Amino acid sequence: MALITLKRDSMMMIEGILFGCFLTCVCANGVADVVLSCALVEEGVGMGGMGGGALFTRTPATLVLRDVAVPPDESLETLTPFVPPSIPDPDAILLEAKVSSPEIPNVDVLLHADCNEQEVMCEISRYSPQGSQESSDPAYFMVSLNVEGVEFSTSLILQTLMVEKDQSTLIQNKLGLPLSQSGTLLTEVIFVVFSHKKSVSAPLRGDVLLNCGFKQQEIPLAQEVGIEWRLQHRGKGQKVLDMKTRVDDAEGNTVVRAERRGSSIDVTKVVGEGDASVTLSKLKVLDEGTYICTVSIGLFHAQQVIQLHVIQPPQVSLSEEKLVLNTKSRQTLSCHCAKYYPLDAQMEWSSLSPTDTEATVFPDQGSLSSHRQHGDGTYSLSSHLTVPSSISPGTKITCRVSHPALEAPLSVSLVVESSPTDSYWWVLGFLVVTVLFFYQVMR
Repeated sequence: MALITLKRDSMMMIEGILFGCFLTCVCANGVADVVLSCALVEEGVGMGGMGGGALFTRTPATLVLRDVAVPPDESLETLTPFVPPSIPDPDAILLEAKVSSPEIPNVDVLLHADCNEQEVMCEISRYSPQGSQESSDPAYFMVSLNVEGVEFSTSLILQTLMVEKDQSTLIQNKLGLPLSQSGTLLTEVIFVVFSHKKSVSAPLRGDVLLNCGFKQQEIPLAQEVGIEWRLQHRGKGQKVLDMKTRVDDAEGNTVVRAERRGSSIDVTKVVGEGDASVTLSKLKVLDEGTYICTVSIGLFHAQQVIQLHVIQPPQVSLSEEKLVLNTKSRQTLSCHCAKYYPLDAQMEWSSLSPTDTEATVFPDQGSLSSHRQHGDGTYSLSSHLTVPSSISPGTKITCRVSHPALEAPLSVSLVVESSPTDSYWWVLGFLVVTVLFFYQVMR
């Protein structure tokens, strides 16, 4: 849950505590503090001799994002001021992080999460840059932020700030790090890796852009930038693309290796905008899965995970263009649902007689064929309906297909026609009646 504190440019002190979504405050050119309930995740050791692997412990923690920029026309709700504990607690895990540079993209989502009843998932873990020791000074933390139901996913690397130690300085019991006078662990954001799209659907044989970006401080952590994209699917991993360049001079220093044919990255956007997005062309079913974007800046690296779903809508047709009623033998009508992906297609038969205003679902939905898989990974399925001999001429029979690749169900229909024999006797009877009528009139 995100709790929000508003700080005006004039640094006016906010008095009192505001709870819930009862008050709305408009902030002009202000900044806000976002307070997040998180979990400190630590890796432990499994029970020896029991075949257990690494275990993870989760300890409650709080993260305060300081100086989050607020648009001039923004209305802030759920205003609960952040107040440091009056008595510092060395057992509490309370991190303060300055986020003014680099800024966190779309961080305003956190401002509204509480009132929108959206869960903010926040995990904190210790982080060791490549080649450094965990006990080194300064210390580092990795923070993963996700908001339920919103395209917001961010990884932050925090670096602790120097605290002048004296006899009164408290040490956080679990982390072994010095606390500020208010009992918080002072840090700053030095590296951000984010994605604006956590899940993407794209058509078979089409193209897709998988979004990933990064930001670092105004004074770069390092000039060398490395981007790697990997695909994880059904327990198997493979490299898609990797590149290395420099943020100060891309020409002549960039190396791009595309392991997956048809994958590409815009090097100029990597250098100029921090855009590490990858494009995949001519998608196949095998391209579906979990993509991991890893951005490395010098000794630091962070990741984002994007789910790619390949979709292909079905082609739906009936086995007959027209159906002539036959009361002497059973007739079978087939509905073919072809070349679709993923597997979950639903088929339903219904009828609408000339005297009805609403369609009726057939109580007997007939039989389904087994799924047939094609060489490109798509599937086909058929449904076979035995048409009741009691059905009335003029009745419309409809096959309705639902599939994740369709915005709305797809339907194909035909109208049952009278048999020629029935039409013949009906016409003959009409003529006989007509002749008899005129005979009576002429007498």
